Amino acid sequence: MQNSSQNIRKKTRQIVVGDVLVGGGAPITVQSMTTTKTADVEGTLQQIYALAAAGADIVRCTCNDTAAAEGLAKIVPRSPIPVVADVHNQYKMALAAIASGVDCLRLNPGNIKNPEHIKAVAESAGENAIPIRIGVNGGSLHPDLYKKYGGKVTPEAMVESAMTELSYFEEVGFENVKISVKASDISLMVDAYRQLSEATDHPLHLGVTEAGPPPSGLIKSTAGIATLLLEGIGDTIRFSLTADPVQEAKAGRQLLEALGLRERKNVDLIACPSCGRAEINVYEVAEKAQTAFEEKEIPLQIAIMGCVVNGPGEARDADLGIAAGNKRGHLFVKGRNVAVVKEDEMVETLVEWAEFITEHGVEAALERVDLEKAQKEAERDRKDLLAEQGDDVNEDQKRVDLIRKI
Repeated sequence: MQNSSQNIRKKTRQIVVGDVLVGGGAPITVQSMTTTKTADVEGTLQQIYALAAAGADIVRCTCNDTAAAEGLAKIVPRSPIPVVADVHNQYKMALAAIASGVDCLRLNPGNIKNPEHIKAVAESAGENAIPIRIGVNGGSLHPDLYKKYGGKVTPEAMVESAMTELSYFEEVGFENVKISVKASDISLMVDAYRQLSEATDHPLHLGVTEAGPPPSGLIKSTAGIATLLLEGIGDTIRFSLTADPVQEAKAGRQLLEALGLRERKNVDLIACPSCGRAEINVYEVAEKAQTAFEEKEIPLQIAIMGCVVNGPGEARDADLGIAAGNKRGHLFVKGRNVAVVKEDEMVETLVEWAEFITEHGVEAALERVDLEKAQKEAERDRKDLLAEQGDDVNEDQKRVDLIRKI
């Protein structure tokens, strides 16, 4: 799948986090953060593996005390993906994280304020070839910036915070940097990143901070991140949700796939919202299908449709789908009916066909069936349903008539 946003991405410098390229035209990466105590090595690793399986390319762990730094030393060698240390108020914890062997640091300019401490961390990171993310947060700017910008957070204040931190790094010759300017207000966040993109060519890490729980958190994060990605801004992303971090990784991956910025790794499952014509419990079948495909790396779009009357046509662009009718499931490939199966075998059949198409292709799948026979059976069930339910099962015409009276 191609997308025009791939062609307008702003050219940025490239850094390497562990073995993952960020910026410079590299694929946009997905990040998340563990919620465990970093000192809990086994618990943290278990969560990291779950995040990697869900699509995370990079993971961040807090490094707020010595026990956490010691935990990182044990975690990093066993982690399947690069580890970023999130450092809070103590610059010595940043130095400890570097010593632990992490792949990257995240520093908040609003927390570590002493320029000499900042430069000391940058020098150590440079000596160890460890990149640093300048992680500006709208909720924790330096007090002087609040005063300068009228006691409020502005895009200009956030960009100035990042650029000031960058200047300290440059004083000691450190340029292995990526930057974020996150805020919980979407408009503020978008404006800040737009300005930052104009001010620097360092790779940018996108995110809406404190987005909250799903679904509102997903909506806010998608609104902010997708807006910028479609403008060609951004090299790595994180959904900050009040939820299991696995949901963050999945959401990030799905967004990039939907925008055509990463190849689809897993099934893109679509389902009709169900209506009066539905012959099955669409939600139940969709949930079963989601579970069946969850661990399979099948780069197809698959549709679950409630009825054979409209389903194959509405989902004709899906690679594969199934629609219910007359107590049977009508399987279709690219909108073409290919087979009829029992209702209780629909999900099992979808999985089998999806695996076949992934391995052999659509044409080979079509060649193994009697298309004319499948089409006739689908048409018969469609006519039977129309005869039984009528043309206006959802009472659409009544609504149209009411609207015309207004």
